[in-house]
Order: sequence, then structure tokens, then C-alpha cells
Amino acid sequence: MGKVKVMSTKVSPFGMSVLIGLEEKGVKYEYQEEDLMIKKSDLLLQMNPVHKKVPVLIHNGKPICESLIILQYIDEVWNFNQFLPSMPYERATARFWADFANKFYESVAPILKSKGEAQEQGKRNLLERLQLLEGALKEMSAEGSLPFFNGKDFGFLDIVFIPYASWFHVYETIGSFKIPFESEYPLLDAWVKRCIERDSVKKVLPSFDKVLEAALQLRKKVLVD
Repeated sequence: MGKVKVMSTKVSPFGMSVLIGLEEKGVKYEYQEEDLMIKKSDLLLQMNPVHKKVPVLIHNGKPICESLIILQYIDEVWNFNQFLPSMPYERATARFWADFANKFYESVAPILKSKGEAQEQGKRNLLERLQLLEGALKEMSAEGSLPFFNGKDFGFLDIVFIPYASWFHVYETIGSFKIPFESEYPLLDAWVKRCIERDSVKKVLPSFDKVLEAALQLRKKVLVD
């Protein structure tokens, strides 16, 4: 199917989802790490001149940008072991919640970038979003009887949200609080434990230390009162 290259950063949840998607399909790819805090590469600026950000997938020399669009492209080009459900309503539901999950980082960013009340609001945002995703998982997994958001198969929304498993402890560490997974979000807690045992996820998710280092660098650069 041609040459595939991904430009991203190892700690980006958006880039992680793209890499997990490729791993799930068994697609061979070249990876280029971007250091967005120092200098974006000329190739990144050439391939994503509109947003100038990662991830970018280059397939046979042609760029595809934005992680959700990239995942859908991967699912269409390598059209086996489909990420999205086959029925239109279930596909629309998966896309809706994937879009919601894809805004998770932006919603909770004040935990990393702020202090005081702004940081507290970031914590509240995180817990509220987890509660909504707990409800979505309950409904989409038939009251928890199925293992994934996609039902019995690891799919689109699972791929989009599982990268945050590498960020949860970082949010707790920087925000000095504890996410009550076992008591408040038991389905999500069990779901995370299942997902991180997948080979594709194990291969892609970075260590806590690596994510924390990047988060602290970001906080030092952009911290606001």
C-alpha cells in the first residue's frame, strides 16, 4: 500500500492514537519525532502549512492531517479489522464520542498550564468528562458486559481515548489530587486495564517519566496565574 510516514511527538495523545491505529492494522511506517518547543521541522511546515502541528501521516508523499481524520483514512485504506462499527447509527455514535474524547486534552490543559482557581477548574473538567465517558462506556458496552467502547472489538473510540492512560497520573502529580477511578469510574478503570495489555498499546504508550518530563517543560514555558 505504499510508503507511510508519521510525524508526531512521543507524548502527544493525538499522535499516539495514530500510531496505535497503524499498529492495529499491522502497517509498517517510518516515524519522525518533532520537537515542537524548539523548532518545527521544514517537512512538518511543508506537510501541514495550515495548522503547523502534529500528527501528520504521509502516505505515498501525500499528507493527511488531524488525528481523527487520519484514523478514518487508515481505516478506509487498510479496510480490514475495521475501527468503526458497520451500522450507521453506531458509526455516528462512535464518531460523536471520539470527537468529545479528542477535546479531552484541551479541556483539562489548565491542570498543566495554570494554578489556583484555573487549575481547580481543569480538575473539575477532567472529572466531569470522565463521568460522561463512563456513561458512554456503560451504554456502548451493554452495561459493561462487553470489553470495549466498540463492543466486543477494540475500535475507533478506544484508539482515540486510550492514549490518556499515559497522562492520568501526570495530571494527578501536577495537580496534587487523585482521580477516583475504582470508586467513581469502575468501567473506565477496567477498560484501561484491558486496553493497556494490547500489543499495539504497549508498543506506543510512553512511560510516566517521559510524559511527566514533557508536561513539566510545558508548564514551565506557559504557566499562568
